[in-house]
Amino acid sequence: MAPRGLAALCTLVAMIFQVSCIAHLGPQEPSPAVLAPWQSRPDSGGSVGLSRVKRAWIIPPIRVSENSKQVPEKLVEIKSDKIFTTEVIYKLEGPGVDQDPKGLFEIEDRTGWIKSLMPLDREQYSTFTLKAFALSPSGERLETPSTIEIVVLDQNDNRPNFTQDQFVGHVPEFSVPGTAVTNVSATDADDPSTENAVLSFSIIDQESIPPFRINKTMFGINNKTGMIYTRDVGLDREVVEGFSLTLQVADMSGMGLSNVGHAIIHIIDINNHVPRFSPVTYSMTAVENRQIDDIGRVNATDRDVPGTVNWRAKYTVAKGDPYGHFSIRTDAETNQGILSVVKPLDYESQMEYELVLTVENEAPLSPKAPQEPISSATVTITVANENEAPRFRVDPLKLNVPESVDPGTVLARNIVEEPDNKNLRFEVQFDPEKWLSINPETGVIMARRKFNLRSPYVRNNIYHAVIKVTDTDAAGVSSSATVEIMLRETNDHAPLLVPQKGTVCSDASVTSGLLLTAIDYDLPPQAEPFSFLLPDEVTAANWTIIQVNETHAVLQPLVEMDSGLYFIRVSVSDAGKPTLSDVHFVNVTLCDCDVVGDCEAVAAVLLGMGAGLSFVALLIIIGSILLLLLLLLLAVAMANCKSRPVKKGVLLVGDSEDDIRDNIVNYDEQGGGEEDENGYNMEQLRNPNAFIPPPAPALALTSFSPPLSTVPKGKQPLRKDAPQNVLPSYPSYPRKPPSDPTDIKDFINDGVDEADKDPNVPPYDTALIYDYEGDSSLAGSLSSIASGSSEGDQDYDYLNDWGPRFRKLANMFGPH
Repeated sequence: MAPRGLAALCTLVAMIFQVSCIAHLGPQEPSPAVLAPWQSRPDSGGSVGLSRVKRAWIIPPIRVSENSKQVPEKLVEIKSDKIFTTEVIYKLEGPGVDQDPKGLFEIEDRTGWIKSLMPLDREQYSTFTLKAFALSPSGERLETPSTIEIVVLDQNDNRPNFTQDQFVGHVPEFSVPGTAVTNVSATDADDPSTENAVLSFSIIDQESIPPFRINKTMFGINNKTGMIYTRDVGLDREVVEGFSLTLQVADMSGMGLSNVGHAIIHIIDINNHVPRFSPVTYSMTAVENRQIDDIGRVNATDRDVPGTVNWRAKYTVAKGDPYGHFSIRTDAETNQGILSVVKPLDYESQMEYELVLTVENEAPLSPKAPQEPISSATVTITVANENEAPRFRVDPLKLNVPESVDPGTVLARNIVEEPDNKNLRFEVQFDPEKWLSINPETGVIMARRKFNLRSPYVRNNIYHAVIKVTDTDAAGVSSSATVEIMLRETNDHAPLLVPQKGTVCSDASVTSGLLLTAIDYDLPPQAEPFSFLLPDEVTAANWTIIQVNETHAVLQPLVEMDSGLYFIRVSVSDAGKPTLSDVHFVNVTLCDCDVVGDCEAVAAVLLGMGAGLSFVALLIIIGSILLLLLLLLLAVAMANCKSRPVKKGVLLVGDSEDDIRDNIVNYDEQGGGEEDENGYNMEQLRNPNAFIPPPAPALALTSFSPPLSTVPKGKQPLRKDAPQNVLPSYPSYPRKPPSDPTDIKDFINDGVDEADKDPNVPPYDTALIYDYEGDSSLAGSLSSIASGSSEGDQDYDYLNDWGPRFRKLANMFGPH
């Protein structure tokens, strides 16, 4: 029976603790399947990978006490049932073995005993999960890996600690027992599920601030929650400001390890003291006719905390000031009451005031405070007499004046009360529109000129001015008053009519008319509704005006009339009192209209644009415009006739044969005739002393050199025969002729020499260019002077193609 029981026990242990072993493999490096056979699938040909492991047994956790001094210590022995058939080698892996923290556990590879190698710390590692393997000597896995869990048992090896170095609490004075003050807390690193972390709080010492004021225990603490509360009555802030408590916390419900902490409890002030005047009677003096910020101070004391709402005083003038001459405010620094005069006093009316002041706190009195009457004080104020300034009867002085008041109209008089001293001087201190004047001796206010409601200084029909009165016998004391002038609208503008021109269809069958609008610078009720009327009987026979609304009317013809411009007199009246009206001339252009009522004639548009002008004036303007256009066309035509280019050896032929004859008629003229005078001013040759050169030249690049008589003043052409790349030296103007030009030849030579040096004007013997021949022309210059080629160089056979008129010319200049 015993051998059979032993075998059954070994079999059970082998099934629960399935392990593997590692065989000695020799000097060569084994394959991954041999080193970690438990990671290979049996049917995968030895390839490394995850395999599903069948686990038949759950191994209960192994419990190990922390801080054990008996190391190494055997924890558990595992066995494989393969020991009966083969040699088994055991292997252990996981945290504490081959993973951090390494070196805490090991397994005997032959016996299967798992041992701890050093003391464990539960606060650092509370559990370990390991893998146990059973291997053959060749490294093959004999059993499915088993999971072994090691649990570290806690020991009370950590003291509890308060979460703060010092706890602070506040509690109002005179609080009832059981009032919560503050909560303290602590922590313990031991296992919270054991008695090692069950904490208990207590107060081991109490000290008042200032010390030795209260000896009885005023505070308690809940030993489980750490809540500090009041235990007794008598917390008076005026006696003690606070308490210092020494606290203790211990684990194992107060029987284990302990630690000490501190708490400060502050007593909060409540308003349990009323302020008191000290002293209760005061005497002060105030000068009449002045606003005085500080005529004196009153003092009050309070036992509550200074600077708080329970201490700050609030003063009130309870009696003796029915007209509101005085006010009192609190000085935030000293808590004193500052008495002021906010409404000037009058010595002649009252020479002395007796005020009753009361004082309270800003915060209401606490119900726990003793009920005492409000403190009061008496202040006697003596009014000091002084030489008074003149006083206006009313300030501001309100006047109701029409805007069209006549200059010199009296607006107000007797504006100052009867003064003690009669020597007064009045003046206007502020009047931006200069509408008022005042008599400097009597103070009578008059209108200086008419008022205007549209002034930027008038707001809501009210105009403000300031007048001043000075007592010349009382050291120049003065006072001022505001004048408020309420301006009434008056009908002082006749209505205007717009527009004063327009276009209307002459066909009476077409509904058409000119919409007229009346405008009035006055305001209602002095403006609209307006009335429209045709004052002329003749006009009223042909035209009618229909009122549309209060401000608009339509002017229409009654009968068919000829198209043209008509001047219609229209009278427009406003609704003011008295009524004002004015007659306006409206320039109406009648025109033929299409079906939609639009004018078709251009003349109607032109006439409509010239409102206010007569028909004759419009015709003169149109004629002037046409004449100007005609002159522009003539100038363009003349310019085109004078500049005709020559294309590739042929003369440019126009539409007329006369143009061809004009182009060649004066080709070989040598000068001296009438036609040559068109190009030269022969008078200059006959009388050189009378020659007046042109004004100072302005450089201009041109493609030709016109005659002197055609050169415009102030703009001389640039000479073509002068070098263009050399900056010319400009001669002085006017050029002085020879002193005694008796010989015309010498005069011409001198002129040529001067012209050669002046590139701005053509010389006297320059080539007379009648036409510009263009670029790349085969024809030479027509000037015999400027031509550099002979007649034989030119081919004139193309003239035979121009007709019989040019054949003779071709024969004359053709090759012989």
